[in-house]
Amino acid sequence: MTPAGDAVRSVELVEHAPATRLALPDAVGRALAASDVVDAAPDPYTPGFWSLRAGSKVGAVAVTAPDGETSVTVRVTPKVPIARLFFLLGYTLDPRRSWRDGEVEAAEHRDLLPALAHAVERQVDRALRQGLLQGYRATEESALVVRGRIREAEQIRRRFGAMLPVEVAYDEFTTDIAENRILRTAVERLLRLPGIPHDVRRRLLHQRARLADVTTVVRGQPIPDWRPTRLNSRYHHALRLSRVVLEGASAEHTPGDLHIDGFLFDMNKLFEDFVTVALREAFRTMDSGHTVRFQDSHHLDEAAAIRMKPDFVLYGRAGIPCAVVDAKYKAEKRGGYPDADLYQMLAYCTALDLREGHLVYAKGNAPHASHEVRHAGTVIHQHALDLGLEPAGLLAEVEELAQRLTDTARV
Repeated sequence: MTPAGDAVRSVELVEHAPATRLALPDAVGRALAASDVVDAAPDPYTPGFWSLRAGSKVGAVAVTAPDGETSVTVRVTPKVPIARLFFLLGYTLDPRRSWRDGEVEAAEHRDLLPALAHAVERQVDRALRQGLLQGYRATEESALVVRGRIREAEQIRRRFGAMLPVEVAYDEFTTDIAENRILRTAVERLLRLPGIPHDVRRRLLHQRARLADVTTVVRGQPIPDWRPTRLNSRYHHALRLSRVVLEGASAEHTPGDLHIDGFLFDMNKLFEDFVTVALREAFRTMDSGHTVRFQDSHHLDEAAAIRMKPDFVLYGRAGIPCAVVDAKYKAEKRGGYPDADLYQMLAYCTALDLREGHLVYAKGNAPHASHEVRHAGTVIHQHALDLGLEPAGLLAEVEELAQRLTDTARV
């Protein structure tokens, strides 16, 4: 019996867990190996078997091999509880009014995608309770009557000597605006994802019907820009969460005609964003007079050829860097934190002329540690945030870190 006959159609993996060995059609295995969904490698001893290991991307995707017939759904579960993940996400998007478990009701779902779909549907429903937001949209078209202003250059270029139709431009008051287009497109994306519960799918279909007159964003086009204002304030949560859906949508086509449709959420980026935003909010609360910058661009060498971008740089009142932080969610090696992170932080400290640097990890098997670099006097601190804590406890740990940065920072 060939392994392909026993090949699975659904793969369940856990973020950063040991590799799973299972039978897969070679076409699907090669497709996964060519993608960045999971790490995939053929078993060197057993033909037809593959070794799969999830990294820091969580979610679910349906993978269709180049033959167009063989497909497998891959689901990657995060290590942190779903409710905690949504707290990190909500705080990062809006720290002043982050989503609580009760707002998104994430605790009802054990998997990421059902919880995400539920959260988006609830936020969209709240946004649309008072009706669809309307606004003016710039429109250009060919018309039989003059409306707005005539585009003279286009009229001459396209219809020289002709009276009709007329090339016109005008502002149309409509519901087909950026805010509604983002919501409609996010709902459409969720309806295509694997594993959405029937009751959530039914409510998403209801939201799509409410947005029926709104144009969806075509895949590959940029997400429309929107600016938070008083007029669209009831949309803010729904828009921010919808952008998460659209930015996490996986590419449909990669080399080899691989077809992937799903949602992948990068825990590395989520952790990095949470740490930097929470530190910024802690310093605002402390009112220490410091300023912060995210992804602050600097150069290691005098010729400015080697660029570096620390996650978080703290500036004193004189506008001089006084502390540097880098967030690292990635898995630790067996003996502790990766040494390469220390080398990277040493480079940051050297370029910024700082005596101390701080690496922040998601808590794992290594405790807090400090290392003094020989012949340099630079001290590199490695901190660990416990993502298993309740939100208040987790934010308290960040505030302690901010206080430590203030105590040791050069003003």
